[in-house]
Amino acid sequence: MEYAGCTCTQAATAIFLFLLSLPLAASDDRLAVGKTLSPGATLVSDGGAFAMGFFSPSNSSGLYLGIWYNNVPKLTVVWVADQLAPITDHPSSSKLAMADDSSNLVLSDAAGRVLWRTNVTAGGVNSSGAVAVLVNSGNLVLRLPDDTALWQTFEHPSDVFMAGMKLGIDYRSHSGMRIVSWKGAGDPSPGSFSFGVDPERPLQAKIWNGSRVHWRSSMWTGYMVDSNYQKGGSSAIYTAVVYTDDEIYASFTLSAGAPPMHYLMSYSGDLHLQSWSNVSSAWVTNARFPRRDCSLFGYCGAFGYCGNSTGGGGGAGGGVSTCHCLEGFEPASGADWSRGDFSLGCRRKEAARCGDGFAEFPDMKLPDGYALVGNMNAGECAAALPPQLLLRGVRLRRPEQEHEERSDQVFDVGRRAARHGEGRGSKRSAVKFALPIVLASILIPTCILICVPKFKEYNEIATATENFSDAAMNGKGGFGKVYKGVIGGREVAIKRLSRCSEQGVVEFRNEVLLIAKLQHRNLVRLVGCSIEGDEKLLIYEFMANKSLDASLFNSERKSSLNWSTRFKIIKGVARGLLYLHQDSRLTVIHRDLKASNILLDAEMNPKISDFGMARIFGDNQQNGITRRVVGTYGYMAPEYAMGGIFSMKSDVYSFGVLLLEIVSGSRISSTDFIEDFPNLSIYAWNLWNEGKAKNMIDPSIVASCLLDEVMLCIHVGLLCVQENLNDRPLMSSVMLILENGSNSLPAPNRPAYFAQRDIEMEQPRDDTQNSNNTVTLTVMEGR
Repeated sequence: MEYAGCTCTQAATAIFLFLLSLPLAASDDRLAVGKTLSPGATLVSDGGAFAMGFFSPSNSSGLYLGIWYNNVPKLTVVWVADQLAPITDHPSSSKLAMADDSSNLVLSDAAGRVLWRTNVTAGGVNSSGAVAVLVNSGNLVLRLPDDTALWQTFEHPSDVFMAGMKLGIDYRSHSGMRIVSWKGAGDPSPGSFSFGVDPERPLQAKIWNGSRVHWRSSMWTGYMVDSNYQKGGSSAIYTAVVYTDDEIYASFTLSAGAPPMHYLMSYSGDLHLQSWSNVSSAWVTNARFPRRDCSLFGYCGAFGYCGNSTGGGGGAGGGVSTCHCLEGFEPASGADWSRGDFSLGCRRKEAARCGDGFAEFPDMKLPDGYALVGNMNAGECAAALPPQLLLRGVRLRRPEQEHEERSDQVFDVGRRAARHGEGRGSKRSAVKFALPIVLASILIPTCILICVPKFKEYNEIATATENFSDAAMNGKGGFGKVYKGVIGGREVAIKRLSRCSEQGVVEFRNEVLLIAKLQHRNLVRLVGCSIEGDEKLLIYEFMANKSLDASLFNSERKSSLNWSTRFKIIKGVARGLLYLHQDSRLTVIHRDLKASNILLDAEMNPKISDFGMARIFGDNQQNGITRRVVGTYGYMAPEYAMGGIFSMKSDVYSFGVLLLEIVSGSRISSTDFIEDFPNLSIYAWNLWNEGKAKNMIDPSIVASCLLDEVMLCIHVGLLCVQENLNDRPLMSSVMLILENGSNSLPAPNRPAYFAQRDIEMEQPRDDTQNSNNTVTLTVMEGR
């Protein structure tokens, strides 16, 4: 919250407080037992971005403890401790201190009354030596000497949602975090409006006015990284969604060099995305929610939606955006609609009849009473619903066009249209209902024909894995789990697809078809497959050394990857990718090449795996376009992430990222030693331009590597990750360079960095017993 100014009395008070003896140096960023923070003193984060101290809003006589931007001229508070109990008596004698008996932060006034405290319970953990540190993200963290966080302001926000903060739902406690508006411009006490995620509807964000819904966002569509460029394109804001068994939350980060930026829940009921402008010396609103009046919850009534004034029947004209009735409906009160009152919504033009069919309304948002059913297509979902629900009214909603409607409290996947709208809608629905049956009828014979005699009985696989016991599990990821077993006297790896996996029937069939048709020493070999009810199982040759990432990014196992082994892996992956692109009977684009999809056999020979997302090109096809962007953050080429365009060059980009990871021993998203750069590719490119590229070589191989080979690999990797796809080499050229070397390679251009909108992430393979995350984004966690 920002403030315009102070009264003369407040100014005098501020000067008086400043002259008081300060128990802390102005540049100190922490508070430990024995130290206090009093009015006039501040904690300043190590990077100087934020300060913590006492402030008094304009037109207020109370003193508050808060955190604000330190480098922004206008006082902008992002967190307040004592919102309900401002200091009013003898403010100069108030203090914030660390309680030596409980390691809690305690704010007390001159009389010793506790106005606010952190209320941390150590839970059996020795909390001695705890210290409160203001980090440069604006987060005040109460932590132990081993860096265990006991409490932090990011988990107890005020009215501001900041970069690095998590906003979501904890499934274990069935609770969600909200940011709450101030009561007024000069009153930090909690106001009426709040913003967060509803525990009952965790896939969308809402603004509440008290307990009543004021506005709700579009439903989450499954993307894991969403990037938005600000005006001028010089900065970007990245939003990541992390979905685990225990929680779902959103968090955002800012690109390097971006101005201060945050979301503010205003006391007027609007959520503002604000950024600081040095030109105007003011906060600029980049986005506001709700965007318009008819975006408010329930504004258009039943069977109404908010859209442009030129579309749809039954709409009220005269505005850029207003309410409309769905096809087959008309305003319930024409007179009210002409006056701009849409609260009564719409009614059917004709009575509903049992012969009515279904009609599709694309780009519409689900009603508030939706239910989430995972890993089903439209036909499977319809088959699972009770018949009475299929005969009831259904509404879908248009993204970015908000409205609320209900009909008998029923939810479904499509809206039932009046008879005149049946025709094509019912035909499309019939196709959707039949699709799963058709797919299954194709899938099972395909698996039998391709895998014979490799088709395995489910019971045989269950026996080989001790009924899929944890003891037999070899790894897991978003796709499901991998088990080790013995079938027919040979060791195999059994991939058991999770029902919640993004890899459904189509991807399963895709993988079976491709691996069976493609035969190369650097591609994983399919041993068999099985389908039993909902169970989908793939059986591969067993890889004794698991996946590349299990060794490359593990400090204890990294020693097995000396330079000669790494160079062999690089060339092996290049051969496999060249085979996919050029030398096989099919032209195949992998679309998800990464370290976790490179498996290593007993001799450390690499095998490319996971073809569920791969696509086959025609003889003369140069690229493909998809609306469903799948892959892993950091490995995706910019044209694919931003525009859904994939080609051989998008695989080349992923190979370049993988090559740089192998040389450095660090993940693309690592912040271990590249704190001043957004990712490994940019870091490598900057070192290359400075003539210091050897500084990025993994220290564990520096003594044993051939420097010329390593430098060649870095050069090739940087050529592969160039932003312009036409600048990247083909895999045939890459293979030639790696085998024979080259003294005439062009200088690499700056790598691409930004990922764009709606990226549907896949889970990296995990060879440890971690939770089943839908996505792992280390760089987004802000650790």
